[in-house]
Amino acid sequence: MPQGKIKRGRILSGMRPTGKLHLGNLEGALKQWVELQDEYECFFEIADWHALTTAWQDTSELHQFIRELAIDWLSAGIDPKRSVLFVQSLVPEHAELHLLFSMFVPVPWLERNPTYKDWIEELGPSAATYGLLGYPVLQAADILVYKADTVPVGKDQLPHLELTREIARRFNHLYGDVFPEPQARITEFALVPGIDGRKMSKTYNNHILMSEPPEEVERKIRRMFTDPEKIRMGDPGHPDKCPVFSLHRIYNPRETEEIETECRSGKLGCVSCKERLAKRINEELDVYRERRSYWEAHISELDDLLRYGSERAREVAKCTLEEVRRAMRLWR
Repeated sequence: MPQGKIKRGRILSGMRPTGKLHLGNLEGALKQWVELQDEYECFFEIADWHALTTAWQDTSELHQFIRELAIDWLSAGIDPKRSVLFVQSLVPEHAELHLLFSMFVPVPWLERNPTYKDWIEELGPSAATYGLLGYPVLQAADILVYKADTVPVGKDQLPHLELTREIARRFNHLYGDVFPEPQARITEFALVPGIDGRKMSKTYNNHILMSEPPEEVERKIRRMFTDPEKIRMGDPGHPDKCPVFSLHRIYNPRETEEIETECRSGKLGCVSCKERLAKRINEELDVYRERRSYWEAHISELDDLLRYGSERAREVAKCTLEEVRRAMRLWR
């Protein structure tokens, strides 16, 4: 970035640490985050408290998941010199602001959250904890404690951001203008199919990890579903119905036109098509694997980086909480 260039605003985004990331995460978020670093002041949060909303029973792997998530971010190109990488639970101001917001957020606002209802239906009545019901309030605190004015989201996440805007408006109405109403930056990306043709997800166990070794990428690509109407070598294919071709569009755009022509004519067999795809995916992942190998060999440096980033985040959060306490006339 040219020296002296003014950034457009401040971004807060994050992920729950639930293990290593896959290609869907890479295309759906990380590549956009890497680009945003040049345009915005970026805060990227490892949301370990949010992970507890649905995984409070067993926290034995949480520490390792935090490290894995950080390594995937660094591997993708998130730069700690240009962005603030931090662990949510190391910034207790998030919890304090969450508590203060919870004093005036109506329960019906939270009960109408469709994600809450979906989780209860999927996980059962025991999942209906206070923390799960109130996670949108904590999410609002995550964003507003840094006075983030921009939040990158997909269109399906807009209702979640609107609740944060409602909380900011209510606070400002009650106590005075402290918080901006964050705007959405809509992220557009191609749907990344998993090896079974459905959306790539750990839930479906159809994913390809960013950290996958080359031979495992090849094995998974060989197993991928293809055009159901192409039965034999020589049969004309229908690329628009084939998840393998969808991945070619993402990872092999230079050869997409050629592959489409050969597939439709019947000249290109599925085995060869998959081999070409695996080769291209591995070429891209080689860059991430190289960066990952460094951080896996320097875990203490990684931990120091996360502590330092959390200290930087806390400096900003403390200033916001001072304003909040003053506005609410709390004892200081």
